[in-house]
Amino acid sequence: MKIIIGIGGVTNGGKTTLTNRLVKTLPNCCVVHQDDFFKKPDQIEVGEDGFRQWDVITALDMEAMINTVRGWQENPVKFARSHGVSLSPEAEKADSEEKGVHILIVEGFLIYNYKPLTDVYDKCFYIAVPYEECKRRRSMRTYTVPDPVGLFDGHVWPMYLKHRKEMENSCANIHIDSIKIN
Repeated sequence: MKIIIGIGGVTNGGKTTLTNRLVKTLPNCCVVHQDDFFKKPDQIEVGEDGFRQWDVITALDMEAMINTVRGWQENPVKFARSHGVSLSPEAEKADSEEKGVHILIVEGFLIYNYKPLTDVYDKCFYIAVPYEECKRRRSMRTYTVPDPVGLFDGHVWPMYLKHRKEMENSCANIHIDSIKIN
């Protein structure tokens, strides 16, 4: 049996923390992180707000991401092995996904805003964090490309609200109080 779980939500909401905990707990569990599909910085547009548009779907190579998910769907055993994931003894013995349960977690901030992805989830979870907590967490993180002054209030949070509204209009979800995930 194959199960695909989506874990989406706000930036710095705890998606990766939750995902990492699930991977340690669940057998035969692989992950696709949306952050691994960002385009190169010189391919990211500068918007009318003066900021590079990292928080939009066009900043991501979504075709590559969906192809990665399809690779798992075609053969989760081969996918797990090629990504260094330990399989249960049952799954290791049989070179077939028919043995046991195979889980894929797709994790990211815009995973419910791309129709080809929304069609693959068996379960959807969404992590919401209040504005002040999100801003505090973001200020504590170090990014490869540092946040310019004003980015959170001028771009990140407004884009989050925009994308969340789009997602709510197109996808059923479950909200988790991320403040308790620590």
